[in-house]
Amino acid sequence: MSTADAKIRIRGLRKRFMVRGQPVDALAGIDLDIGGGEFFCIVGPSGCGKTTLLRILAGLETRTAGRIEVSSDQSGDHDRSGRGNATLRPLNSMVFQEQSIFPWMSVRDNVAFGLKARGFSKGERYAIADPFVHKVGLQGFEDALPHQLSGGMKQRVSIARAFANDPEVLLMDEPFAALDEQTNLILQAELLRIWDESRKTVLYVTHSIDEAMAS
Repeated sequence: MSTADAKIRIRGLRKRFMVRGQPVDALAGIDLDIGGGEFFCIVGPSGCGKTTLLRILAGLETRTAGRIEVSSDQSGDHDRSGRGNATLRPLNSMVFQEQSIFPWMSVRDNVAFGLKARGFSKGERYAIADPFVHKVGLQGFEDALPHQLSGGMKQRVSIARAFANDPEVLLMDEPFAALDEQTNLILQAELLRIWDESRKTVLYVTHSIDEAMAS
């Protein structure tokens, strides 16, 4: 892959924190190219800066130095609803390690949340969200609340929500680390199946070499 073909280009990235008055580099001198449609894994032990990198890409952290470029394939295009920028695909969505769904919303409304924020009507967002609910194996649970779901089912909701919102880049921060091994393996397989259908650019971080090799 040439640099010109990269979806994500990172050059000289540095993130410095102050710890007890002393500078600590969580990231230093990071250069990275990730191609469009690539499922890219970063493997490393806890505390090596993996999550910091994702948070910078997601806009949740500021970088100390360096350059990040994420090319968009939308070119300012709008959909035909007349709602303009509200319905443009988001540049990225992030799936966190900890469960991050809304406890007062049903499975369907959680999956459709990003679409609601972008201005889609209820009918439109449910029509988009329901197929993803089914793809992650939660058919029949559309109206269930999170307290009625297992940990693995809640993480399925997070994955469905990320894909339903149709981001150009999907950032995944050890999304299955808190799950038991069997559920982890099942969800890895489901994630790869959905990615194979969509061919989104995915940046996946994990501390597990086995998980990275399976991806």
